[in-house]
Amino acid sequence: MKLVALLVCVFGVTTGEFVVAGILPAVAGDLQVSIPAAGLLVTAYALGMIVGGPVLTAVTAGRPRKPLVLGLLVVAVAGNLLSAVAPGYGVLFAARLVTALVTSTFFANAIVIATTSAPPDKKASAVAKLALGMNLAMILGAPLGTWIGEAFGWRATFAAITVCCAVGLALVAWSIPADQPGTRTHALGEFTVFRNRELLLAIAITAVANIGVLMVFTYLAPLLTGPGQFAAAAVAPMLLVYGVGATIGNLVGGRLADRAPLRYQLGALALLVVLLVALRLSPSAIVTGGLVFALGAVGFSVVPGMQARVLTTAAAAPTLAIAVNASAYQVAAAAAGWLGGRVVAGPGLPAIYLAAAAATALGLVLTGLASARETAYGELGQQR
Repeated sequence: MKLVALLVCVFGVTTGEFVVAGILPAVAGDLQVSIPAAGLLVTAYALGMIVGGPVLTAVTAGRPRKPLVLGLLVVAVAGNLLSAVAPGYGVLFAARLVTALVTSTFFANAIVIATTSAPPDKKASAVAKLALGMNLAMILGAPLGTWIGEAFGWRATFAAITVCCAVGLALVAWSIPADQPGTRTHALGEFTVFRNRELLLAIAITAVANIGVLMVFTYLAPLLTGPGQFAAAAVAPMLLVYGVGATIGNLVGGRLADRAPLRYQLGALALLVVLLVALRLSPSAIVTGGLVFALGAVGFSVVPGMQARVLTTAAAAPTLAIAVNASAYQVAAAAAGWLGGRVVAGPGLPAIYLAAAAATALGLVLTGLASARETAYGELGQQR
C-alpha cells in the first residue's frame, strides 16, 4: 500500500508538469499573453526542479521522512490549487514555480522510502514501480488533463490535479509509518557524499545518456509528420504507442537491472544507438511505428537502473544525491531541446536521429567507464 500511495502522488505531480503543454493555447488566450510567454511556464517548472530540488533537499536533510513528505505534498496541493484560481499570469507563474521547487525533493524522498524496505537486489524494481506513476502521467494523465481542459477550461485541469494530489496526500498519511529507521541524515553528510567519484559518474550518465531519447521525444511530432510521412492525426496515437512502450520498458528494465545494473545498462544504451540510426533509415511508416515503440521501451528501461545506481553509490546519504540526479534528468531534457533546435536549424530535421544516436553513444562510453571502474575497484560506494 505504501508504494500505491506514493505512486498516486507521483502520478498527480507529474501530470501537473506534463499537462501544461496540452493546455498552453487555452492558458495564453484566457490570460491574454503570447504563446511564448505561456511557454515560460514549462521553462519555469524545469528550472524550479533543477535549482530547487538540490537546495531544498539539502536544507531539509535530517528531517523525519514522513512529516517532510506530507509537508511537500501540502505545498504541491496548494500550488496546483493556486494555479486553478490564479487571477493572472504572474500568480500562475509563481504557483508553477513554487510547485516545481518541491517536486524533486518529494521524488527523492519517495524513492528513498520506496527502497528502504526493499532487498539490495530489488531496489531497481522498487524504483520502477514508483516510476510507473510517471509513465501513467505521460500516457494517461496528460491526455486526460488536456481533455478536461478542452471540455471545462484549463482551470478545471489544475483543479483535477489538486484533487489527485490531495488523495495521494491522504493515502501517504495513512499508509507510511511515522518512523523510517535508518533514513535520517544531516546536511553535512549529504554534501560530503559528492566526494564519491562513482556517484558523480552515475549522475553524469543520467545527464548525458538520456539526451538522445529526450531529443527525439521533444521533436517527435515534426519527425513523424515530416520525414516519417505520418498524417497529423496519427501523432497522438503514436505518442500513445511510445508511452505504452515506455511503461513496459520501465517495469521490465527494473527487473533486469536488479540482476546486473551496469551490464544491462551497457546493452540497453547500445541497442538505443542502433534504434536511433534505424529510425533515420526506416523505409516505411509501419517500421517507424515499431521502432517508436521500441525506443520508448528501451529508453525508459534504463531509468530505474540509473536511479538504483545512484542509491547504491550514495548509500550513506541518498536523498540529496537522488534530488541532484532528478535535476540531471531535467538538464538532459533542457539540453535535448536546445541541441535539437540547433540540429533542425543546421543539418535539418532528419539529422535529429543521428545527433541523438551520438549523444546516446557518449552516455554508453560513460557507462563503460563506470563498469570498468567497478571491475577495477570492486565494491561500489567506496570513497576514492
